[in-house]
Amino acid sequence: MNDQNTIRILCIEDEPEMIDLMKLILSRRGYDIHGATSGKEGLRKVREIIPNLVLLDLMMPDLGGWEVYQQMKAEEQTRHIPVIVVTAKAQSIDKVLGLHIAKVDDYIAKPFSPKDLIDSVEKVLQRDKRP
Repeated sequence: MNDQNTIRILCIEDEPEMIDLMKLILSRRGYDIHGATSGKEGLRKVREIIPNLVLLDLMMPDLGGWEVYQQMKAEEQTRHIPVIVVTAKAQSIDKVLGLHIAKVDDYIAKPFSPKDLIDSVEKVLQRDKRP
């Protein structure tokens, strides 16, 4: 399954059920989905598999999402990877700040519909393909 055309997506999310949900929704579209349940594990996996896209939860116990994002963007081999921030509805003020300050590629608020997730992923991947 891991041929050149398979798009690898890494979900960094501290709730395993949420990773399972994203896997269920996105694997139907043919994406190769990996999960990490902490910021530290997520960073390790980003460096290991060099995914085409990262879905990143902001609220995690060990290493917060912004910290993971900053470390990814600080490293040559991972700074090009697009990031979609996934976070709880209540943090919508973070959305505006995050998209403008950190230049994240997109944002999804939980709870989201399968269509919201697929639309966001496909929009960001299309944008990333442009020369």
